[in-house]
Amino acid sequence: MNYKFIQTEIKEHVFTLTLDREAKRNAFTPTTVSEVAHALQEAEANDMVHLLVLKANGPVFCAGMDLKTYQNPELDSPNPDITPVERSLGEIFDQFNKPSIAIVEGDVIAGGFLYILGCTYVFAKKDLNFRLPEIALGIFPFQVMAGLKRIISEKQILQLCFDPNPFQTDKAMELGLVDGYLEEVKLDSLIASFADKSIYAMQAGMQALKAIRNMDADKQYAYLLDSLQKLKDRDEVKKFMVEKLNKN
Repeated sequence: MNYKFIQTEIKEHVFTLTLDREAKRNAFTPTTVSEVAHALQEAEANDMVHLLVLKANGPVFCAGMDLKTYQNPELDSPNPDITPVERSLGEIFDQFNKPSIAIVEGDVIAGGFLYILGCTYVFAKKDLNFRLPEIALGIFPFQVMAGLKRIISEKQILQLCFDPNPFQTDKAMELGLVDGYLEEVKLDSLIASFADKSIYAMQAGMQALKAIRNMDADKQYAYLLDSLQKLKDRDEVKKFMVEKLNKN
């Protein structure tokens, strides 16, 4: 697939998606969102892919939404090979049911938070800037709030959204937005560890966790027990379990 604003690569069990609109600080357009959605759909459908690695070219990881392009769609550059989607970038990542690692080597601004909030692991370089500047423009980071709500309290969300000033990687770690310094994490070992994990188990687990978000507490255990049984009934899982048990 020829993408305009992203690059993709599959190597062994890893699907790497790289944001590639460096000249515009990787700000996303409707076409970018459609391309990301297409790429994640391909990664989801490929059972050989166990892990998504998200990266970005250039000194800025993502500057958020390209406001000029969203206000004037004629400025966008459609990809004729991709069916346009009208969904939030946050929703697209939330519907992806495989583990993901964001490797953040540049600043994250505004809607750029949607990328890191949608990943299972986030590792960032020290002393990067994270910023939600929308309030200074007279708007509000509405979509970002959905992802933030799964990590921090409502009070903390409002404090972040009301402050357009940047904060650094150390604070992002304190809040739980970042899981570790990129310079210190054993990234290769973590990536390699997913090669032998059952993709069917990981997908089923992620789907179940999302399903019980708004489920009544008295219904959760029955649902999870049913999910376990359905997973165990899969021929691929039975084969995987036999192979692992025989090794032990």
